[in-house]
Amino acid sequence: MKRVRLGGLRLLQSAALLVTAVCSSAAHADWYNDGKVLLTGGVFTVDGAGGGGAVPWATISGYETRDGINGSAAFTYVNLPALQVSFYGVNVGFYDRLELSYVTARLSLNLSNVDLVGLLTQSLNLGDSLGINAWNNTLQMDTYGAKLRLFGDAVYTSDSWIPQVSLGGLYKNNMSKDLVHTLGANKNKDYEVYLAATKVLFPISTLVNYTARYTSANEDGLVGFGECSGNGNCTNKRKIRSEVSIAHLVAKNTAIGGEWQQHGDNLDGKSLNLNGLDTQGLASLLQNLGLGGLSNSLTQKKEGDWFDLFMAYAPNKHISFVVAYLMFGNISVAPDQNGFYFSTHLTF
Repeated sequence: MKRVRLGGLRLLQSAALLVTAVCSSAAHADWYNDGKVLLTGGVFTVDGAGGGGAVPWATISGYETRDGINGSAAFTYVNLPALQVSFYGVNVGFYDRLELSYVTARLSLNLSNVDLVGLLTQSLNLGDSLGINAWNNTLQMDTYGAKLRLFGDAVYTSDSWIPQVSLGGLYKNNMSKDLVHTLGANKNKDYEVYLAATKVLFPISTLVNYTARYTSANEDGLVGFGECSGNGNCTNKRKIRSEVSIAHLVAKNTAIGGEWQQHGDNLDGKSLNLNGLDTQGLASLLQNLGLGGLSNSLTQKKEGDWFDLFMAYAPNKHISFVVAYLMFGNISVAPDQNGFYFSTHLTF
């Protein structure tokens, strides 16, 4: 795991250096370009694509026009009661047509019930195969993305109702394979495809976006893809899920808005998978021993859709900040995960 994490960090560092080098060299070759209107490229999503905080837009990240290249790097921190996530990423926009991105996420779980299971399974020498520690459980996921603008222009064709439409793809690799399977997922890595349509309505200074995502992800992939039941029956059925963003420009450098991201039900009602051990029975045993009723707390809650309310501020085209209030509902065995989000986005 340490080698994997070090590899991911080295890849991120190399990508960041590549973005800087490309953009610096491009400036000398008249490739670098930042001619688009402030904030119209979107900010850095948790998947690395240009868009809102969680929803990818049809716009190509950065401020490049069709005559140039623009690169970005970003850091995002999400703070919820039961988990904290840090995202580090880079992306590059080519001629306002193609976008390539990479982001790595590190998630820390603070679940006392799972920690207790980790303590017990480690005592029984089952901990290594389950990926659960007695404390400080962590997940890491790397996401590679590409987006291609198909047709339309979100900004400069205000006299037309035709939106900008882009096709995107994401490949997500969750490094914490054992823990993901313990949480009930079928796969720790998978692909997603999305189609996004974005339009800026200049008369009311408002951007609207709709994205259809084809995926089997649980919590955006942070807890894997698909599901496995206790009897070993595993499925990875992908479905089309809807996502919506609305952003209103209150000043030329400040926007407020909200997002909704539809989620699936793969793990709803599923107990933790402890190498085939019935956690319902384990919970009853612990209750008889006076350790509390863990039956409910070891069962996955109904996965909630993601909602957020955000404010984005860009003092110039080189840096922007986003703060948001997140309403993520239930995540795995943790209910009511509402909290805060902070992101800074650097554009080169």
